[in-house]
Amino acid sequence: MTLGDKQRKFTLMIAKLIIYAYEQGYELTVGDFYRDPRLHGEHGTKKGYGAAKSVHKLRLAGDLNLFANGEYIASSDHPAWYVLHEYWELLGGAKAVPNDANHFSVEMWGCR
Repeated sequence: MTLGDKQRKFTLMIAKLIIYAYEQGYELTVGDFYRDPRLHGEHGTKKGYGAAKSVHKLRLAGDLNLFANGEYIASSDHPAWYVLHEYWELLGGAKAVPNDANHFSVEMWGCR
């Protein structure tokens, strides 16, 4: 699968995840999705915040902010994150990154 194929699949997966979250009674806002290489360096280069090999730079990761009953959920241990990540993995997404529950990605070149 090419990078472009994965990017298009990732976009559809994110759409399905967002719909699923709302069906479960949660609300979301969009956080960090694309990290422009002009600010963050090319994939494999550390510049600014974030990892050198962040899949955000490849348009294969996105951060979502979760709300339950109108309140922002800051804790990575909230049960809602488990529900969303379980569904994400069913869609083919990468396993959750410890202590980064709002991060949803697909793997590319061994990075998630």
